[in-house]
Amino acid sequence: MQIRHVRRDYLTRPIHRWAKVALPTMSETEAEALSAGDVWWEAELFSGTPDWRKLRETDPPRLTDEEQAFIDGPCRELCALVDDWRVNHLAADLPEEVWKMMHDKGFFGMIIPKKYGGLGFSALAHSEVVRLISARSLVAAVTVMVPNSLGPGELLMQFGTDTQKDYWLPRLADGTELPAFGLTSEEAGSDAAAMNDTGIVCEGEWEGEKVLGLRLNWAKRYITLSPVCTVLGLAFKMRDPDGLLGDTEDIGITCALVPTSLDGVETGRRHIPAGQMFLNGPTTGTDVFVPLDNIIGGREYAGRGWMMLMSALAAGRGISLPSLSAAGTVMSAHTSGAYARVRQQFGIPVSKFGGVQERLARVGANAYALDAARQLTCVGLDQGQALAVISGIMKANATERMRDALNDAMDVHAGKAVIDGPGNYLSEHYKAIPIGITVEGANILTRSLIIFGQGAIRAHPHLLDEMQALEIEDDAGSLDAFDRHFWAHVGHTTATFFRALGRAWTGARLAPAPRDAGAVTQIYRRMSRWSAAFALTSDFAFLTLGGALKQREMLSARLGDVLSELYFLSATLKRWENEGKKEADLPLVHFAAETAFAKISRSLDQAQANLPARWAGWLLRAVTLPRHASRGPSDALTADCADLITEPTETRARLSGALFENCAHEGIAQLDAAFAAVIDCAPLEKRLREADMTQKQALDAGKISKAENEKLNAMKAAVQKVIAVDDFAPDELAAFFPDLKSSKPKAAPKASRKAEK
Repeated sequence: MQIRHVRRDYLTRPIHRWAKVALPTMSETEAEALSAGDVWWEAELFSGTPDWRKLRETDPPRLTDEEQAFIDGPCRELCALVDDWRVNHLAADLPEEVWKMMHDKGFFGMIIPKKYGGLGFSALAHSEVVRLISARSLVAAVTVMVPNSLGPGELLMQFGTDTQKDYWLPRLADGTELPAFGLTSEEAGSDAAAMNDTGIVCEGEWEGEKVLGLRLNWAKRYITLSPVCTVLGLAFKMRDPDGLLGDTEDIGITCALVPTSLDGVETGRRHIPAGQMFLNGPTTGTDVFVPLDNIIGGREYAGRGWMMLMSALAAGRGISLPSLSAAGTVMSAHTSGAYARVRQQFGIPVSKFGGVQERLARVGANAYALDAARQLTCVGLDQGQALAVISGIMKANATERMRDALNDAMDVHAGKAVIDGPGNYLSEHYKAIPIGITVEGANILTRSLIIFGQGAIRAHPHLLDEMQALEIEDDAGSLDAFDRHFWAHVGHTTATFFRALGRAWTGARLAPAPRDAGAVTQIYRRMSRWSAAFALTSDFAFLTLGGALKQREMLSARLGDVLSELYFLSATLKRWENEGKKEADLPLVHFAAETAFAKISRSLDQAQANLPARWAGWLLRAVTLPRHASRGPSDALTADCADLITEPTETRARLSGALFENCAHEGIAQLDAAFAAVIDCAPLEKRLREADMTQKQALDAGKISKAENEKLNAMKAAVQKVIAVDDFAPDELAAFFPDLKSSKPKAAPKASRKAEK
């Protein structure tokens, strides 16, 4: 004990004084955000030596019989009723029967417990419903997912009073009330703390009585379901200038329920988000009065809105958008693989061209890894974890991977994908890419400020403890607590230094991996190597930059990329093991791993090269990057992955699952039929090539039968239908462009007619 006192008084004290200035201080808002979430697997990745046993012992994703029946029944029935082309280009809304089914079957109350009349579904079931509907209709998927993610229902379940829950949750569950949530202010954007929407404490009249309440004024935009919502969850800054509640004037961000039927509430106008006709629009309120009892959670939650929002964001970021993104990515892989197989150029399927194979392999591995991360995240949420950091990882990376997948799919489909019409199954998803990138916190901010910025503090083994010790007002108590945590941190960093050094210089051969990992043992070892390198680089970034790391957004973004890649690769390995360690799927697993390791080594290299303290950069590079770590997937591996999704393999079937059964887009159904026909006719076409005969010559010579000839003709007709694109007569275009006045061809210019004479 005496030795510790000497250490504290003579070694720790000057470090404590320096840290008070150098390390970032926490604002009240930041402290609330950090306390709102839990840490889970990301903490293991931050430790530098992940306990792989914890990952492998995590439960696999499982739906209940009731949840599966809902997906197979009402969910697929709903999909069959929706035509996104008609919704987006003709009706500007979902059909009435779709709205009715959503109300009647409980789609708006999936997350609400059964005792309140909801379906009481798990996070995984919620995710599966959104994923399935997304594959058919983005408009329908967004309409379903919003009431089940960030909104009044989620906030009421977590923070509502018993009275609020008893009244509102049954009405939300059965569709009597349709909710929206007003967060984004016109000038604040993603910076919720900068909103200028206000709620002033005052007296007013409510249901014939004079009560204490709030006079609300707001102007929000980008609010999904605002044009039709009956109750608005509103975020605003609460103030008490007359001291009616106490001595505090600026109470802080607060969330309240506002019926849209009240005087002063204006909704109904619409935005058109990237051509997608889900109901989205502005909402404004002028001197709208509600009682204090309308604050979600009651008066005790006044000023705690930021914490509430951070807790509730886990659903939107961790479930809804990743589910939508997973659907778009799997659809890209499914359709691109089939289209590349049925489409021929220069007499061979385009799936055999190396440039096309690069895209096919990438989109296939992306689909596998993204859905793996979606499943793992849902399991964590269903365990009761509030995954603030992982939800940020999922939101940003899932939507970016969807963008990459759809870009690859568009490249493979070429002209087929750029002609609009009811037969184009890619264009609506492609147009909608910016929506997912932008909402629930723009990806630029999520990547550069949240994933590492919040994750480093929340998931690091010692950093948050040190920062909290520095916040203790009593100097002696602060020094004592800081001494304990600082030297634990030093011991952790020292151990991490030697782990990173040993694992890097031995090519990860001695890094830990599960004993029975089999074909993926080396992937586990390399992940252990990069986890140590990441942890060490993070510590040096804090050591050399202190509080200034907040302003180094590009550096933070690169370190966030490393954490994201490690999480997605962890999920990929977990999925492979959950599904029975299928050897056939290994090419996708290895492609995902090689891609991740290449990005990790590049991101760490760039981060270390941009540390202002050059000595730290050179030391880290010598320890963690002794030689080029990964060049990415080989050409042979790329070709293997492409073959997996361009042939009727078990892997292709597992990748798509039942996503396109019974409710697929008509164009996808035609593509699947053509793909099956091409595969079925492949032996016949091979026979023709070996005989060096045309189809007619082979028929005349008796090399093929009449039945085989008809089969080939049917296959060619099916392929032709897939390759064809939509076209419109001028009169048909008038449905989309009412100002189109003439359907007659325009006369040639006079000069041209004279030249013809």
